[in-house]
Amino acid sequence: MPPLSPDRSKLVFLDIDGTYAVHGVVPPGHEAAVRRARAAGHRVFLCTGRSRALLPPGILDVGFDGLVASAGCYVEVGGTLLADRRFPDALAQKVVALLLEHDAAFVLEAPEGLYGPPGVDDRLRALLGTGADGEQHGADDFLRALEMREDLSGTSFAKITYLAATAPWTALLDSLGPAVGFVPSSIVEAHDFAGELYLADVHKALGIELVQRHVGAVQDDVIAVGDGINDLEMLEYAGVGVAIEGSDARVLAAADAVARGPHVEGLVDLFDDLGLYRSA
Repeated sequence: MPPLSPDRSKLVFLDIDGTYAVHGVVPPGHEAAVRRARAAGHRVFLCTGRSRALLPPGILDVGFDGLVASAGCYVEVGGTLLADRRFPDALAQKVVALLLEHDAAFVLEAPEGLYGPPGVDDRLRALLGTGADGEQHGADDFLRALEMREDLSGTSFAKITYLAATAPWTALLDSLGPAVGFVPSSIVEAHDFAGELYLADVHKALGIELVQRHVGAVQDDVIAVGDGINDLEMLEYAGVGVAIEGSDARVLAAADAVARGPHVEGLVDLFDDLGLYRSA
């Protein structure tokens, strides 16, 4: 693991799913680790592909210094909004029309809410199934903030999650052109027909850079931790990039170090190894 500068506070950016939380549930040790790091003078941020409206309930209660959401489209620090990027109107209408044409169950994600066509709630319940205790864990994430609209043509959004399209993602991207990117779904296994669509020129590292410049920090003092393909840019950008063990080989290759997963509270030891419990 690269050496850290002990005399400066660090900016720590944590992916949520598979890094800070397990299926939206944060282990107590991770909450305690964030509190200890912040008490020592370091700043900790969530850095997620989820929109602000799709955050698990209560996840911000532990206290964070800011949020990078929608994979870099939305950035806030200490209550100050730094970025709120949305799909341009013409491109947004094209994406919605294409998803409707291919009978996808989709949700348009904005910071303030989630939007979808009538009946998408029932489709999400059926597609995402139930947990071992009978609860709709995956569907609940979406349904809490979902508003269904007959007409989605004027809806503003930053990214899209879709399931069960009748065409593979390659065909969708061919129709949409280079302005739109794709990452496979993390909630179902039918990756060719499910995933997330986002603005191709936006990624988490851009959001991190906005935060870094806003607070007057240097790139070397950025620590980023993640496990997904949409974490590649932030791991490469950070002074120290940490992948979660078991991540895709490309994610592991981009990282400077590897930490254990949230199911064993891996961030507890990682923060200790990085010296984040010591005062800056």
